[in-house]
Amino acid sequence: MNPIVHAELSWLLTLRLRERRDRVLVTLAGLAPDVDGLTLLAGEDMYARYHHVLSHGYVGALVTMAVCVAFARQRGWVALLSLVAFHLHLLCDLAGSGPGWPIHYFWPTDMREWFWKGQWNLASWQNSLIGLVATLACLACALRWRRTVVELLAPRWDVEVTRTLRRRFLGESSVEPNPAQGSRH
Repeated sequence: MNPIVHAELSWLLTLRLRERRDRVLVTLAGLAPDVDGLTLLAGEDMYARYHHVLSHGYVGALVTMAVCVAFARQRGWVALLSLVAFHLHLLCDLAGSGPGWPIHYFWPTDMREWFWKGQWNLASWQNSLIGLVATLACLACALRWRRTVVELLAPRWDVEVTRTLRRRFLGESSVEPNPAQGSRH
């Protein structure tokens, strides 16, 4: 699965968190397993050997959780959700990173490979459908939560995206009326 979809799925887990900082941390936890993808900088052989090994396991999950909690406001929720987001990433990789590409969850203590015989290719209709649904769900959050996944990149842009979506689908005016002033109709 691609990193954008990993980020969207992780962000969707955070909707009840009050602080943007905590939502960002949990989303980063959902991206953290792919830190071992930086082995590509050392060449394709290193990438093929160590991606899905170095940070796609319990050690990576615990380190990620500890870092997220250190910077979090709602520490208990961030601890739990960072573990969920991390493991959701692993589940997605097991399902849709390509046939025969295992996860080494217990590395460095055990090199046992975890995989599923039904794995589909990275460029599959299944991953495309999951990506489409995740993107639509993230945008739909503007209607209920008054924010979208765009908040991760730029809160100001998120305000505009949210305003536009609410105007289009809820019929809200572009300027929120002040309840103290009453209606201007």
